[in-house]
Amino acid sequence: MYSAVTRNIEVQVRPFYLEDRSDPSENRYVWGYQITIDNQSDDFVQLLSRYWHITDGTGRVEEVRGPGVVGDQPELNPGDSYQYTSGCPLSTPSGIMVGHYTMRNKRGETFDIAIPAFSLDLPGTRRTVN
Repeated sequence: MYSAVTRNIEVQVRPFYLEDRSDPSENRYVWGYQITIDNQSDDFVQLLSRYWHITDGTGRVEEVRGPGVVGDQPELNPGDSYQYTSGCPLSTPSGIMVGHYTMRNKRGETFDIAIPAFSLDLPGTRRTVN
């Protein structure tokens, strides 16, 4: 499990390899990841957008930006949590993802919260993420 806290909002990530959706002979490796966003602040917040910086095992970078997550722009009152699962295909057996969510509070202020860097590695080959 990977975790980061920004402005008392915790983002936890649990990545997992999807062997049944992967085909190493075709250089297709697929991971899922479960994200939990826990609003430990005293403010109402809404997730507006996401940004991902994905680096595969050869150093190739892909950036992904878009509104919300999995078609949703969740609203979290103080003490609320939101959880979703998504996935990432790579053409290499390892990679790293990191990013941020852009949030808005009830005063209309927007700010970014960190998504911790996490590794995508075949089971048994885990690396350290700095």
